[in-house]
Amino acid sequence: MITKSDEGGGSDGGRGASDGVGDEQAQVIVVGAGPAGSAAAVHLARAGVDVLLLEKSGFPREKVCGDGLTPRAVHQLVRLGIDIDAPGWMRNKGMRWVCGGHRAELDWPRLGAFPDFGLTRSRHDFDDLLATHASATGARLRTNVKVTGPLTDRAGQVIGVTASHGPGAEPVRYLAPLVVAADGASARTALGLGLERDAKRPVAAAARRYYRSAARTHDPYLELWADLRCPRTGLDLPGYGWVFPMGDGRVNVGLGALPQQRRRRPVDLRAALEHWLPRLPEEWDLNEGSADSPLRSAPLPMGLNRRPQYRRGLLLVGDSAGMVSPWSGEGIAQAMEAAEVAAEIIALALARPAGPRREHALHHYPAEIQRRWARYYRLGNVAGDLVFSRFGYRPLLHPRVMASPHLLRVLARLLTHVSDEPAQDTIDAVLHTLLRLVPVPRRQPVRRS
Repeated sequence: MITKSDEGGGSDGGRGASDGVGDEQAQVIVVGAGPAGSAAAVHLARAGVDVLLLEKSGFPREKVCGDGLTPRAVHQLVRLGIDIDAPGWMRNKGMRWVCGGHRAELDWPRLGAFPDFGLTRSRHDFDDLLATHASATGARLRTNVKVTGPLTDRAGQVIGVTASHGPGAEPVRYLAPLVVAADGASARTALGLGLERDAKRPVAAAARRYYRSAARTHDPYLELWADLRCPRTGLDLPGYGWVFPMGDGRVNVGLGALPQQRRRRPVDLRAALEHWLPRLPEEWDLNEGSADSPLRSAPLPMGLNRRPQYRRGLLLVGDSAGMVSPWSGEGIAQAMEAAEVAAEIIALALARPAGPRREHALHHYPAEIQRRWARYYRLGNVAGDLVFSRFGYRPLLHPRVMASPHLLRVLARLLTHVSDEPAQDTIDAVLHTLLRLVPVPRRQPVRRS
């Protein structure tokens, strides 16, 4: 699913803007209260860590996203303690793929580790809900605080962040020995420490618009179209289109695409959307008259394109680390999962004295990210370079594949990364075998004290 991931009351019930006193201190600062940052704050607060969550905007706020959550993301919401049975959530049974005049419906698998349903919810209140949950769990939430960069000591070790409360305001310092950068695709905090994006990895783009559609708002499937074209070139769209039901009278309609392989040219997503909408059934009522929002777009940093994920007191999670899946464009599940990993490692590291022993513990974060995702992402990057950026998803959904329920189930599990570890069925076993064949660069050994 094309989803972007990023951007508690503590003892003071801190929900509003910071008071501007400056030099507020914590054990950990989390920059950005999107899904990655709020999830990290929840897990840290639960572990008894004093955590300060800084968000540049207020809530609720808009965010460009497909709003689709796979079972992997739902699993993380449950682990956070989010009530997914409360009003505002729309459940779905699976995916419906459309390509070359063929349609196929695939229910989410029944696996031990994941629920057999997905969800949709607008990021307008989804992020607000997560930030409120972080505050209620014990994180000190400060909104309308724009972090401008990391703060370091003479040795280059992170000791906090600098921030601004608005135009003309005096800079403010927030101090902590560890900082989690969850500030989205801009990655301002990571860049401030010299962590550059891998220029060899393309950055995809997504555009979405809401439409009122009584005919589709309660559709039990997330619909994806793979046979779209770029109207100005006639080439296959190097991505796919989606129609996701929101359950509130609206649908989320959008496109996600890699740059076109030839010269890495960006795709005109507005023109592609205008070319696609007339193909959709008239009774869906997806036209200018039913539009419920402007068309908005955003970058999708994918393929683990910023490394390492830890350096000198700064941990990267979510879009700031390029954790969007190169297979599907999904980012929320990966962001929340990485946030939990980061929080667990931070809590264990803080139990050690500052110095080499703590650094040794923190270097396990990038090692664990590589263990979980390196092969899957590397294979996805290769598929993106050789297939998706040239021909889109049409080759994967060949008529013979669309006619084979078994092949479709294997492909669906691969694209959405919904599989159990250890393997629970034949499809899991096939996917695990495939990924074990993918070579990965040898990682640097963790420094020992």
